[in-house]
Order: sequence, then C-alpha cells, then structure tokens
Amino acid sequence: MTTKRKDYISWDEYFMGVATLASMRSKDPNTQVGACIVSEENKILSMGYNGFPMGCSDDIFPWEREGELVNTKYAYVSHAELNAILNFRGGSLEGTKLYVTLFPCNECAKAIIQCGIKKLVYGGDKYAGTAGNIAAKKMFDAAGVKYEKYERTGREISFTL
Repeated sequence: MTTKRKDYISWDEYFMGVATLASMRSKDPNTQVGACIVSEENKILSMGYNGFPMGCSDDIFPWEREGELVNTKYAYVSHAELNAILNFRGGSLEGTKLYVTLFPCNECAKAIIQCGIKKLVYGGDKYAGTAGNIAAKKMFDAAGVKYEKYERTGREISFTL
C-alpha cells in the first residue's frame, strides 16, 4: 500500500506561482502582471508579462499613467495575456486554461476568446466594476469562457532571498 504525500502544491498554486514569477519580469513601475497558458494535460504552453513590444526600449518609451495618450504607457504596453498568446509557437490554444495575476481587460478578453481559451483563473480584480471589466465579463459569459478568482492558500511562493 502506498501513502500519498500531502506536502505538494496544487496545480492552481503551481501555475499561479508561474504567472506571478513571470510578472516579476515586467518593468512597469506601477502594475506588474504575469500570465501562464496551460494545456488540458497541465503542461505549460506559454507565458507572458506586460511590457513594450520587442524593439521598443523600456528606457525610451514612457511609463507615465497620465497625460496625452501618446505620452503614456497605455499607447505602447502589451498586456501579459496578449503576450502569452503571441508567444505561443505551437498549434491551437483551443480548450486551454489561462492563469493571470490580474483580471483581463476587454481588449485581452477578445483575444482570449478568439484563440479558444476556455477557462481563466485570475489573481486580482482591481478594476472590478469599470466599463472595460464589465465588458470583459459580459464577453466571457457570452462565449462560455469560465473564470474564477484564485483563492490564496498561504502556500504561495516567496522570493525573499
């Protein structure tokens, strides 16, 4: 008779940990977001974090949050979810699961739906109730994309070295 170990982390803890680690690559001084796309067999397919497109220097493009659009980060930053989708070099993402540290905006929701991701596990929802957040949830509901808030277990990773 074999005894099951109980000291390992769950798949949700593992993949949200990977998304959290990816978020730490972001140079955004205000909001670091990470994403991890996982197959139905719990294999990591792709990861991403929020940042500027390749070739657009983090030192040249603006990180400001206020002012004319062209002078803020919002005109240039690619979100973690979109980067994870674009970083995928395989075939289809149909039926996959996305772990993301912040609930997706309405623009990323479109990409998530279009590429076939069927489940979303998110860490925070700091924009809950905003127009973009409401639109994202409305599209997910209409398209049958399930979403659930990640419930912290107290066993999350710590990077204090």
